[in-house]
Order: sequence, then structure tokens, then C-alpha cells
Amino acid sequence: MVYFHNNFKTDTDMLSRNNFGAGVQTKIESTDLAKNFIANVFAWMGIALAISAFTAFYFATNENLIFSLINPETGGMTVLGWIVMLSPFGFVLAMGMGFQKFSASTLILLFGAFAILMGASLSFILLVYTSASVFKTFVVTAGMFGIMSFVGYTTKTDLTKFGSLMFMGLIGIIIASVINMFMQSGTFDYIISFIGVLVFTGLTAYDVQKLKRIGAGVQYGTESTRKLVIMGALSLYLDFINLFLFLLRFLGNRR
Repeated sequence: MVYFHNNFKTDTDMLSRNNFGAGVQTKIESTDLAKNFIANVFAWMGIALAISAFTAFYFATNENLIFSLINPETGGMTVLGWIVMLSPFGFVLAMGMGFQKFSASTLILLFGAFAILMGASLSFILLVYTSASVFKTFVVTAGMFGIMSFVGYTTKTDLTKFGSLMFMGLIGIIIASVINMFMQSGTFDYIISFIGVLVFTGLTAYDVQKLKRIGAGVQYGTESTRKLVIMGALSLYLDFINLFLFLLRFLGNRR
């Protein structure tokens, strides 16, 4: 279970809501900056996903590593397993809270460590679901993510209020998931998963539009811009992973 989202706030983010200094840049310059910024964000997101995928496969196919996370006798998680499962949330908090203080290089190192830990935690799904269904779900997720990214980048509609609604939905999902830990209702779990797909599909479009606005107002090549790229990649990475996990509940075939 991941179910968390990186909603970072920066001075540049605030500028994006005020037309970036009232015409300091031409429309063409802003468009070019946004394209370059978004391209860099997606590049770093792709690198992080590749690291997580490799780590998940490596752990799942190595008995020594996987048994360091799962007790083979009880089937429960070890202390290290719990650390691996919970630590990514700490990395997201650290990166968000330390945005102003950390350098771009530090954020990159933290993002890389986060991707490795996420990969280790995701290795569990390769033990539960067949490889074919995991791959199929990944392809479907990539397609949906790509479509919603395109919508978020090209739409003229302001998605700010829509994004706020999606955040409310995310909070509802977290609360419902905690309740269902005690209820253990399969039907309720499917309802949560369905809502989760809708929420993170919507958040993808919202985040891409927000990042486009940020990218149109940044100064290319600065330290601050490099940091914003990494934080943007983290946001889209979490959208993709959460969407993938919710879809897996519908499309995944258990071993």
C-alpha cells in the first residue's frame, strides 16, 4: 500500500498562479521553457521507475534478499521488511520539507534511494501476482497515465479546483483503507480500488498541468529549477505507482 502523494509548495509554484511576473517572458519563451521542464521531469520519473522495476525483480528472484524482508516460516514481514515498506513515506516527507535547504544533488540522491526502497517494497507483488498480469497491468497503467498526462498538458481548463477535489478523495481512500483493515471486506476493497483509480487518474492530469505552469516561469539551468524537476518527477512517479497498484487489484492474476 502506497497511497501518498507529493503536493510540494514552492515560491515558483506560487508564481505559476500569478502569470509569472506579468509578461517578463514572451508566450513562445514560456512554452519552450515548459516543454523543456516537462521533458526533464518525465526523464527523471522514467529513470526512477526503471530503478524500482530492476530492484523489485532483483529482490523477487533472490531468496536471500526476499527472505530478509519476509519470514519464510510465518509468512509475515521481518523488521527489515517493515522498514522497507514504511521508509519511502519518510523520504517523501524529507524531500518536501527539505526542498529549500537541500541542494539539487542531495535531492537526486534521496530520490534514487527512494526509488530503490520502493522497488524493494514492490517486490512483494511479484510473489503474489503472475509476471504476465503484472506486465499487462503496467502497460495499461502506462497507457492511462500517458493519456491523462496529455490531457493535463493540453487542456485550457484550470484544474486547480479539480485537484483539490482529488486530494479530498485521496484522504477518503486512506481513511477507508484503515477501516477496511479491520473489516476485511472484499467488496469494500474493490470499491476503494475503483475510487483510487479515478483519483490518481485525475491527479495525473492535475499534476502535469501544475508542472507545466511551473516550468513556464522558471529560469533554465538554475539550481532551483533542477530541484523543481526532481520534485515534479517524484509527484508523477507516485501518481504512476499508485495507479498501477490500484489497477493491479482488478487486472492482476494471483499465483
